[in-house]
Amino acid sequence: MVPARLANGLKLSTTVSKVGFLHHQLRKRKLIYSASFFLLLFLLLVLLPLKLFDDPYSTVIEDRTGRLIGARIADDGQWRFPEGEVLPIKYKTALIYFEDKNFYYHPGFNPVSLIRAAYQNIRTGKVISGGSTISMQLARLSVQSRKRTIVNKIRELLFAIRIELHFSKKTILKIYAANTPFGGNVVGIDAASWRYFGKNPEDLSWAEAATLAVLPNSPALIHPGRNRSRLEAKRNRLLDKLFQKGAIDKETCLLAKAEPLPEKPVPLPQDAPHLLNRAWKDHKGERIRTSLDINLQKNIQRIISWHMEYLNANHIHNSAVVVVSVETGEVLAYIGNTTGSGDASQGNDVDVVIAPRSTGSIIKPILFAAMLDDGILLPGTLIADIPTRIGGFAPQNYAQTYDGAVPARKALSRSLNVPAVKMLQTYGVDRFYHQLKTYGMTTLTFPAERYGLSLILGGAEGSLWDLCGIYSGFARTLNHYNQASQRYFKDDFRSLRYFDNESQKKIISKVQCESKIGAGAIWLTFEALLEVNRPDEENGWEMFSGTRKVAWKTGTSYGFRDAWAIGTTPAYVVGVWVGNADGEGRPGLTGAGSAAPIMFDIYNSLPATSWFETPYEDLTRIAVCHQSGFRAGPDCTDIDTVYVQQKGIRTAVCPYHRIVHLDKSGMYRVNSNCANIADILNVSWFVLPPAMEWYYRSKNPFYSQLPPVKPGCKEESALSVMEFVFPRDAEKIFVPRELNGTPGKVVFEVAHRDPQAHLFWHLDDVYLGETRSPHQFCLNPVSGYHTITLVDGEGNRLVKRFEIATK
Repeated sequence: MVPARLANGLKLSTTVSKVGFLHHQLRKRKLIYSASFFLLLFLLLVLLPLKLFDDPYSTVIEDRTGRLIGARIADDGQWRFPEGEVLPIKYKTALIYFEDKNFYYHPGFNPVSLIRAAYQNIRTGKVISGGSTISMQLARLSVQSRKRTIVNKIRELLFAIRIELHFSKKTILKIYAANTPFGGNVVGIDAASWRYFGKNPEDLSWAEAATLAVLPNSPALIHPGRNRSRLEAKRNRLLDKLFQKGAIDKETCLLAKAEPLPEKPVPLPQDAPHLLNRAWKDHKGERIRTSLDINLQKNIQRIISWHMEYLNANHIHNSAVVVVSVETGEVLAYIGNTTGSGDASQGNDVDVVIAPRSTGSIIKPILFAAMLDDGILLPGTLIADIPTRIGGFAPQNYAQTYDGAVPARKALSRSLNVPAVKMLQTYGVDRFYHQLKTYGMTTLTFPAERYGLSLILGGAEGSLWDLCGIYSGFARTLNHYNQASQRYFKDDFRSLRYFDNESQKKIISKVQCESKIGAGAIWLTFEALLEVNRPDEENGWEMFSGTRKVAWKTGTSYGFRDAWAIGTTPAYVVGVWVGNADGEGRPGLTGAGSAAPIMFDIYNSLPATSWFETPYEDLTRIAVCHQSGFRAGPDCTDIDTVYVQQKGIRTAVCPYHRIVHLDKSGMYRVNSNCANIADILNVSWFVLPPAMEWYYRSKNPFYSQLPPVKPGCKEESALSVMEFVFPRDAEKIFVPRELNGTPGKVVFEVAHRDPQAHLFWHLDDVYLGETRSPHQFCLNPVSGYHTITLVDGEGNRLVKRFEIATK
C-alpha cells in the first residue's frame, strides 16, 4: 500500500499539473483572441479604403478672386460643391463648439462623451444623445449608416480612428464640412452658404455661421414655416456658448441673435452660364477658378443689354464677347450669348464664342501680315481693284464700286474684297491655309482646295475663341520682341485659357531667334488697322489726343448673317460677334454698324494703355515710289523714305513707272522714226494697265494719262492701249439660261487709254458694231470656242479666244 503522505503528494502533483495545463490553455486562448482582435483592428484601421465619399459633385466656376459666378447641380440632384481650399474661421469655430469642443484633443472618439451619452439614453429609455465626435459623424456619413445601434456605433468608432490615423484634423474638418447635409438637396458648407445666404462662406456673419453649424443636427428645420423657432433657439444657444467661451463679445452676440433666419433658398449666381456649360463638359464635377474678372463681366453684360435693345428691333437676337489679357492669354470676360430673353427658340443657349461662324473679312489682316512677313508686298503697294472673275468666282466689293488700284494698307482698312482676293491669289491658298492653322485656327476641317479663294471673304468658318487667340498672339509677339532684346518667346501663339491650369499657368518664357511671324510685319499691320473708319459715334477720334489707339477690324459674312469686330491694344484683345444663332441674316447687320460700337464701348470701360513700341530692329528704311508704293526703281521720280519690314528690301521694284518719249511741246508721244533725237524729251511717267487705269483715274484726279501718239508716228513700244475688263482671266465662260429656257447673255467690257477712242467689235471675224466709252457689248454666243477681236481708230488690235459653256 502507498503511504498516505505519498498518496497525498501524488494527488497534489496531479492537481498542480492540471492547473498548469488549464492556465496554459487559457493563455493560449487569450493570445489567439488578442491576435484576432488586433488583426481585426489592423484590417479596420489600415486596410479600409481611404476614399470616404464617391458622390458626384456640382460643377462650380469662380472668378479670379474665388467668388462664385456659376454652378451646375450634381448628377444625383444635390447641390454638393467640391471641397474648398480653406474652411471659414467663423463657421469652423461655431462647428467645433457645437459638435465637438474637444475635437483637437481626442483620437477620433471621446470616452467621456460616450459614457455620458450612454447614461442619458439609459436613464430616459430612448436615444437622446449619441456622443459622437466630428470624426465619428464623418464616418457615419461615409458609410451612410442610418440606424443608431451599438454595432453601428462601434463601427463608426473604429472608422473614426482609421480616419484620424490617415488625415490631419484640418483635413477632417474640411471633408466633414464639404459632405454634411444642410437640408433639402443642399450638401456642404459652400453650397449651403450660397443657397441660404447668397454669399461666399468666408463672408458669413456670426449668426449665419452659427445657423449653418447647428443645421446638420436637424436639417429639416430649415424649411420655411416649419419649426423655425426651434432652429432660432438652437442658433442662439450656440451664440451664447460662443460668448461664454470668449469667441465673440457681448455686442456681437446680441447683434447676431437679432439677425433673422433665411426665409428660403436663393438662386445661385449665373454670371457666365455659357462658360459654366463649357466647364461642365470639360471638367465635370470640379471647382474651377477661372480667369474671369466678375466686375468686368457684369459691366460688359450691361453694355450688351443696352445695345441689344436697339438690335432686337431689327430682329437681331444674339451676341457674344471675349476680352483677353494679351500678356497671359487669359480670358477676362466671356459672354457666350445674350441671355436676357430666355427664349430658347432664339438660340440664346448656343455658346457662340466657340461656335464656328463665317469669318467675313475678319481674317484679312492675317493675310496682310503674312505677305509682309514673306516680303511679297509693302504696306503701300498698289493692288488691282477691278472687276474680276477667276473661274466661277467673281468677288465684289461691298459698295460694288472699284478703285482700279489701291494701296494694300488702304485695301485692308477699307476691307475691299477684290484686292484681298488678288492678294490671296498671289500668296497662295494652300500657304495661307497652313498659316491659319499654325496660328491656331482649329475650325478649318476641309482641305484648302475646298475653300479656294473664298477663304479670305468668309468661305471658311472660324470661332471668336480662335480668332481672339490669333490676334492676342500677334500682340504678345510684338510686346515680347521689345522686352526680350529683339527676340521672340517660344509660345507667343497659344490657345486662350479660361482657368488656372497648372500646366498652362507657367507661361513659357524661353526665347528663340525666330517667330511664326516677325514683329515688324505685325507692327505695320496694326498701324494699318488704326486707319479703319470707326462707327459714326467715334468719327473724328484721331482729333482727340486722349483717345486710345486701337487696331481693329470688322467682318460681315455673306447674307448679313454674322457681324464681327476684333480690336487689339498692347494689353487687351476685345472680340465681338453679333447676329442670329440660327443663321438668319438681317439687313443692316454689319461688323461696322452692329459689332464695332459694342467693342468700342467695352474698350472705353477698360484701363487705358499706351500703343505698341516700334520694333526698329525688325524694320528698315527704304525708298519707295510715292505713287505706286513699290520699292523705288530707277524711273521713279517722286520718292518717299519709309520704314518697312526687314524682308521688304527684296520686294519687286515699281512696275508702273516707265520712260516715255515726248516732242518739244510735251503734248505728243514720238519716237526716233518721226522726230529728231535731239528734240525728244525723255520723261518718267506713271502708267497703269488699261483696265486699272480706267477705274483709277476716276478716283484719283492727280493721275495723268499718257499723251496721244503724234499723228504720223507709229507706237513702237510694247505699251498696251486697251485691255479686257471682262472676261479678263477666264477662258471658259459659263452662261446661265433664262427662266424661259433660252440661253442667257454675257456682257463683254474693254478699257482703253484714250477716253475718246472708238472700238470696232468682231466675233469670229463677223463685224458686230462700234462703241464709245464705256466700251461694253452684250453677246449671246452659242456654246463652243469663239474669238473676239477689237480694233481702235489707230489700228491697235485686241484679240481673245474663249469658250462658252451653258448650264
